[in-house]
Amino acid sequence: MLNQYFYILVFAIIGVLLGLALIFTAWLVRDRSGKKDLSTYECGMEAVGSPWVSPNIRFYIFALLFVVFDVEALFVFPWAVKFKALGVHGFVAVMVFVAILFVGLIYAWKKDVLKWE
Repeated sequence: MLNQYFYILVFAIIGVLLGLALIFTAWLVRDRSGKKDLSTYECGMEAVGSPWVSPNIRFYIFALLFVVFDVEALFVFPWAVKFKALGVHGFVAVMVFVAILFVGLIYAWKKDVLKWE
């Protein structure tokens, strides 16, 4: 039984040694002047404006709507595979689910959430 744990021990030792090697390599090649470390972006270009800009809320709403309708596709696909086995009750249940999401889509459309300016 200890033979099985040997591979876990070897894997853990390799992981720790690799982590230490990466940290040591980063320490060797670091910039000692400190100028780049104090800048907002370490890409070499000077930053323009403040980095503390809040993003537009439309990005979040658009992403949330994408997730909702993506999850809808995940729920409807298994239903479509087992359509005949579920019968009328399964059809009605999925139609209620799709109708609720459709009402949400109409609401978002009326609030101009989907309009990109």
